[in-house]
Amino acid sequence: MASLITNPVTNTNSDRSKRKKKKNSMVKQNLQRSQKEDHARWKSEAQQQIYSSKLIQALSQVSLGTPSPSAPRGGRAVREAADRVLAVAAKGRTRWSRAILTSRLKLKFRKQKRSQRGSAAAVAAATRTSRSKKPRVSVLKLKAKSVPTVQRKVKVLGRLVPGCRKQPLPVILEEATDYIAALEMQVRAMSALADLLSGSGAASSSSAPPPEWPMPPTSQ
Repeated sequence: MASLITNPVTNTNSDRSKRKKKKNSMVKQNLQRSQKEDHARWKSEAQQQIYSSKLIQALSQVSLGTPSPSAPRGGRAVREAADRVLAVAAKGRTRWSRAILTSRLKLKFRKQKRSQRGSAAAVAAATRTSRSKKPRVSVLKLKAKSVPTVQRKVKVLGRLVPGCRKQPLPVILEEATDYIAALEMQVRAMSALADLLSGSGAASSSSAPPPEWPMPPTSQ
């Protein structure tokens, strides 16, 4: 008789664990499905056209002349505008897109803090005595040798992908695959725009009439 009696506590615990496993599997499936859709979206022509139109609007607002001291200059301004439009196209669904969108605000706050600390740092540098610096190169080399090769490569990959510097390996791999697909679409769009602009410039120069040179006077 005792063997036929079931314990309700164990039954409820097993039911909870089954529901939790089922929920986790559904979340993983939805995440994998959304990631596949994101990767396929970066390869579509419609997404490339949308990105190209937004990129043209962003580049039209970039001043390549003499910008203000706080604004980026030249090619850096073009690169930041292209990356910002790419992050907007990702709609903040990934870590790298959110990191790109928030990096401009972080730089602004850092510049404000640096200007506030400038006077204090100047006073401290004037009163600071010269101290002998310990050689840190050997310590860094020893640390680099002690870290396994795989972990070093993971750290390098985390530094290359925005917002993934201190993330675990699965997150870095997911973000890197999406970021690479987005960068490939960015290269295709910018190459198409460059070809279009170079073709229109060559067509306009060829359609222009040749210059009329004055004829030399004939000797009689």
